[in-house]
This record gives sequence, structure tokens and C-alpha cells, in this order.
Amino acid sequence: MKNGIGQYVLGLDLSTQSLSSVALDLDTANTVFELSLNYRKDNRLLCYGINSEYILPPKNEGEASQPVAMYFTAIDAIFNDMSARGFPLDQVAVINISAQQHGHVYLNTKSPNRFNRLKVKESSQSCLVDLLCDSLAYHVAPIWMTSNTIKQADSIREYSGGKQRIIEITGSDTALRFTGVVMRKVAQQYPRVYDDTWRIMLLSNLISAILCGNADTPVDFANACGMSLMDYHDKQWSNLMVEAVAEGIPGGVENFKAKLPAIVTPYTIVGRIAAYFVGKYGINPDCRIVVGSGDNPQSKVLVKQDLLSLGSSFVIMMATDGNTFDFDGAANAMYDGLGRPFIFGCRTNGTLVWDKFRMEHGFPKDDFNIMEKQLQATSLGKYMTFWQPRTESFPPSGVVALTNSDYPKAEPQENYTGLVEASLSSVFMHSNKFLKKNRGPLYVTGGVTSSGEIMRRVAAIWNRPVSVMADSGAAIGAALAGIYALSVIVKCEIDLDMLCSRLLNIKKQIIPNADDVAAFHSQGGYLDRFAIQEKRILASAEK
Repeated sequence: MKNGIGQYVLGLDLSTQSLSSVALDLDTANTVFELSLNYRKDNRLLCYGINSEYILPPKNEGEASQPVAMYFTAIDAIFNDMSARGFPLDQVAVINISAQQHGHVYLNTKSPNRFNRLKVKESSQSCLVDLLCDSLAYHVAPIWMTSNTIKQADSIREYSGGKQRIIEITGSDTALRFTGVVMRKVAQQYPRVYDDTWRIMLLSNLISAILCGNADTPVDFANACGMSLMDYHDKQWSNLMVEAVAEGIPGGVENFKAKLPAIVTPYTIVGRIAAYFVGKYGINPDCRIVVGSGDNPQSKVLVKQDLLSLGSSFVIMMATDGNTFDFDGAANAMYDGLGRPFIFGCRTNGTLVWDKFRMEHGFPKDDFNIMEKQLQATSLGKYMTFWQPRTESFPPSGVVALTNSDYPKAEPQENYTGLVEASLSSVFMHSNKFLKKNRGPLYVTGGVTSSGEIMRRVAAIWNRPVSVMADSGAAIGAALAGIYALSVIVKCEIDLDMLCSRLLNIKKQIIPNADDVAAFHSQGGYLDRFAIQEKRILASAEK
């Protein structure tokens, strides 16, 4: 498919904790290069003031933001390191983006000019921070962990005609973290920021806008699903939802709508690489830039079946027919980075909570050996520990203090085991109604897949074989969607199923043990007890 356009496709993934790159060979789809820069470990990035949860210290409870300048520096850093390590950037044919869903930025009226400067070759003598920072109306980017938007979510729900009506339109209830809800919060809390805003961009199309030097880059409909603003079936901004978010905000509906980008398919080519990157890093000047999408849509690209991502948050993704909605409001209808429908649940209190627990009890954050031995020594289905330091969306619920009602005097190691099993069980219980029986293996990705004991518990709770995927799923998914985008441009058919099978990179498969399954699924077993306990504890949290 190369036809002189370049040898490689590059996927970039801007996550909560890092910026990663994966390069694939266009002919073979083999992974030829991987690199990840951790915001808290890279000397060029740790100066931006983020805390152990990778966010800026919140001014108010439930606020979660990251500095936009950190993203600018990370982009420069990763291309610099790719070049320094000898990767042939002059042979990159296409770049596609993955970025943490719901995260967004506010650009001011200077941004069209500032982004355009990237198209001038002399711009390569500077850096992205110097070139772009004065294009920001708001120096921070609210991200998916935001939860201080209850008032705004309730207001949008009331204006739109209630939860069921919103789900019928957008495929999701108005979750606290969804971009439209947070936009309303920012507009009300910081009216000057909102007034100075010319364009509101998701993190995915911010990166593509930087790469092609165009501040007017559109957003894809897959990532736009996480905004409470798009009609799920029409794939355009919903007039009712735009009105609901903008109601009572200075400037009204038309002013708000003017700040939104256009919507396109997630595999749309939005331009060629800007001269800044050609001059500074030697990237192929004919390199195409894809609009990009969210990390959830791009992770789902590789897997047609069910996918569980155990990252900072836990995400369960299940393929659907495009007409499957959760009218309880816990799961959300989405599209993947190729435009295929699926439904997913996102549990905010994911591995970051496990990390927080370990650190608060004196266990090294990055040393899992102690806890792995404890998991090995503990019978499955014994401990049940509830802890939600953040407001939860799957299922929708409030903050829950550390609770182990069965064993109130449990040791920290035992509570850790209980926390792992309870949080995984919650994801299973609230997604089970969408999981068709006999669907084959459950694909699992994320850093904790290296723990054999945690994967053992996943296999038992889901009672399915577990196929453990290699990391970098979102970056690889973006790269594969980039290959597809390029194939559309050059009118070359590709075998997506074959490419996916090559890229899944299954590290191992775990078959559930019958005794383990019985511990969770037997009558009166862990899951039966969990359903009763969770209902009681979450009801108490609401009070």
C-alpha cells in the first residue's frame, strides 16, 4: 500500500499518565517501534506541578485538571526522542491520535494565528510551549476524573426532559465527567475564561490540530459520544442538548455552538504534517494527519468482542448493534475509532485507587510483589472492601469511605485483596446484562495484567477464558485506524480482521479454575453477597 507515501504509520496515545507512540509497518502491520514518556518520571515533564494522581492539586473537591503546556512539551519530547533513537520519521506516512476521553481545552481568538505559525518552517527554531501557550483561554485541561459537576448534570437533565430522553438522544446519561457538563461548569465558574474562548477542543483533535497547524480541526463522532452533546444516530450536535448545556450561560445558544468544532468520521484525514515538525524532527512532509479519537474508541479498534481495560479507570467495552442503550444510565453507547458501535461502562475508581491504597498503607506504589504474595495467600471470595474516594459513574454513586463490613478489623493486605475483588465484581455485575453468553474469551489490557493473581480473579469473576493483551492498546488501535484512513485515501482494500489478529499480541490466556468460579458464582457466594452489600453501601453513600 506504500506507493511511495512512506513505510510506517504512527499511533500517539495521550493518556492520564503518559504520552506513548507506536509505529507499525504499513506492509506487515508489525510493530517496529514503541516509546512511552511518563509525566511524573520524565525530567522534561515533571516540572508542571501534577500530583501523585497525575492531576494538578485541585482547588475544589472533585476538580481534576492537567496543564495544557505539559501536553505541548510531551509532544516535542516524544518526537525528539524518536529521532534521537534513530527511528526514520521521514518514512512516516500517517499519524493518528488517541487521547483520554472527555479531556478538553479552551482556545482563545489568537489560536488560529498561533497554530498557523506551525506551518512556517522558521517555527522549528522554537518550541510548542513558546508558540502555542498564548493561544489558551484556560491554561488547564479538565479531564475524565472531574466529578464536581452534579449541579450542572442535574440542570442539563432537567432541561432536556429527563434521563431517558437524554439517553435516547445521546446514548448516555449526563455523566459528571462528560465534556458538555464540564463546559457548563467552567462557563459558570470562570465566565471570563468562557468569554475569551473561541474554540473548545477535545484532547484528541487538539493533538491533530497541533500536528497539522490548524486550530479549526474538527472532532470525530466517536470521541464526541462522551460529551452529552451529540445525537448518537445522526452523529451531529443535538440542538436540544446544545440548548441544555448553554441555558442561562452568557451569550446564549448560538455563542456556545460557535465554540464547538465540526463533527467528522474518526478516520478522516484533516491535513498534512506542519512545517514545524518537518524542520525540527525531519518528519515526512507528505505525512497525513488523522483527526484522531478517544482512548476508549481507539482501544476497542483491535477487538471486535468484549474488552476490559484495567487502567487508571476500569473500562468494559462490549460490541452492539448500534441500538443498545442502558436506560439505567450506568453504561454509555459509543463508536470505536473505525466507526463501529459498542457500549461501555467506565468505573472512575480504578487502579489509581489501588495505588492510593498501597501508598497510604506504606506499600511502594510500583512494587507489586508484596501484594501479589498476599493475593496468592488469600482464598478467593473471602474479603469484600468498598472504597470510592471519587464520585462514581459505574454505577452512578457518591463517595464511599473504606468499608469492610464482614471483617472490620482486617489487615491492610486483606483489605487490598477485598478492594481488588470488590471493584472487579462491581464492573462485572453492572455490565453483565450486556454480555452475551458464550462470546469466547474476554480480552484484557492494562498495567495490572502483569499480575497473575489479579488475572486469575478476572477469569473467575467473568467465568470466561481471559486473553491478556500487550500494553499500548490505544496507541496500536490508533495506528491501525490510521492504516484504514490511509487505505481510504489511496483506494486500497485491507483485511482489517487479519491486521487485528496480528496486532492483538496475546501474551497469555488464563482458563478459569472451577473452584475459583464457584467461590464467586455459587448460590450465596461472593457475587450474591456483593450485590446485597453494594446496594446497601451505595444507598448509604447517597444520604
